[in-house]
Amino acid sequence: MTRMHVTYRVEAAAEAIDERALGLAIEQSVECPLGAVRDPRVRNEVVGQVLDISPAGAGCFDVQVGLALETVGRDAGQLLNMIFGNSSLQPDVRVQDIAFPDGLPALPGPQFGVAGVRRKLGVASGPLACSALKPQGLPVEALADLAYLQALAGVDIIKDDHGIADPVLAPFTRRVPAIQAAVARANRETGGQSVYAPNLSGGGRQLQQQIAVCRDHGVEAVLMCPLLLGPSSMAEIVADQPDMIVLGHPALAGVARIHPAVMYGTLFRLFGADMVIFPNFGGRFADGADVCRQIAAAARAPLEGLPAAMPVPAGGLTADRVPELVAFYGPDVALLIGGSLLAADDPLAAMTSFVESIRKER
Repeated sequence: MTRMHVTYRVEAAAEAIDERALGLAIEQSVECPLGAVRDPRVRNEVVGQVLDISPAGAGCFDVQVGLALETVGRDAGQLLNMIFGNSSLQPDVRVQDIAFPDGLPALPGPQFGVAGVRRKLGVASGPLACSALKPQGLPVEALADLAYLQALAGVDIIKDDHGIADPVLAPFTRRVPAIQAAVARANRETGGQSVYAPNLSGGGRQLQQQIAVCRDHGVEAVLMCPLLLGPSSMAEIVADQPDMIVLGHPALAGVARIHPAVMYGTLFRLFGADMVIFPNFGGRFADGADVCRQIAAAARAPLEGLPAAMPVPAGGLTADRVPELVAFYGPDVALLIGGSLLAADDPLAAMTSFVESIRKER
């Protein structure tokens, strides 16, 4: 019997928690009254099992449920569904943790991980510099010029802003070749190894067209938002394109009531992210330092032989925080700064200063 163990934080009275826990286990497995489950194998091996109930503060309990891995198959979206599909509709439940004591589902996981990303970028140790192309609304030429400046400054990974998908003034088919060429030109001039990561978006046909553009123009990394594209689409792309670094972006993840360490550090990694972007503490998002530490730890923790993923804290970062954040996260981290560099009076000087502060920590 192969099961994953999912821990849910449930708001309930002490006298009601046993019944609530059983209802949760049934909802996340067979989703019907137990009386309707007549097959002995299904009752024994597929119906969710309540493994543990423990207090978790006033009016809350942590309920650990064993769910059959056979219900996941090879589908990343189904993994998310079996963990939290129906129960996400119940406002008193939150996914708190997930463990795979009997083995992982058959999902791609990172193809590069921390070590592979370092080899690709030629950075053997220490933090990485990451930047975003923004704001939305710029034409192709302006975005390419901006990418050229960032590569000239030595930024390791230059990604599209996740809001830049296939806009009228910068459509994917024109934008990606132009930006890739601009980054390559800067690399030739500096001897650097900056990598551009365009944002993949759209449905199945559009994604395949975008992947073809990336391959035709030598793109070595891509950005994907798992909860916008869908985990299944992301995992398929990772499996089919194992030679591209994948950055997972957290857009929409805040609606899911799944603990950030589980969402970014475990699930994004299972879906195939080599680098996991998440909101950093002290910026414009609400997660505190403890949660950020847990995310980074989960991304790099041993997980059935999968490569560790690189944590990428982002959101309101400034270059003067580089020493503090490297000390906090450790050397296996990529710091993502966007708007504060672009708002400087001399953006190139600000980008160069940011990269220099990163390199001092290597």
